[in-house]
Amino acid sequence: MPEMTRDFTATTFIVQGDRTLLIYHKKIQDWFPPGGHIDPHELPCDAAVREVREETGLEVVLLQERSRLGKVEVLARPECILLEDITPHHQHIDLIYFARVVGGVLDIAESEAEDYRWCTAWELETPEIAEDICRLGQQAIEKVGRLA
Repeated sequence: MPEMTRDFTATTFIVQGDRTLLIYHKKIQDWFPPGGHIDPHELPCDAAVREVREETGLEVVLLQERSRLGKVEVLARPECILLEDITPHHQHIDLIYFARVVGGVLDIAESEAEDYRWCTAWELETPEIAEDICRLGQQAIEKVGRLA
């Protein structure tokens, strides 16, 4: 039996106003927030911001910011970490971040996505959006809204 392989990925729920951005992924043919593989030697929080910029053209700030604790740096903490089955012998360890838009212009990368939508918490409640995307999107909208 083949050995299980795993890749680290970073996904970011972007919130603007009372909506979060989902893109319709070309390869997977489903709705997801922006995200992708963490490059070798890249910090997860930097990958989260980079993937948003590459896939959407937007500049974001993560809800959890980096800080210092004496001589060491404390990285931005993900909101949660998901273990996702991609194929029978491959999984993604997906670090989930929440962010707010601070600049850029929405320009969806055609190589990645066929469509996009800004969803309210209520609009996420549809059978075409996976439960984890729905629940995390709703949490992102609520949490970013509280801090706005």
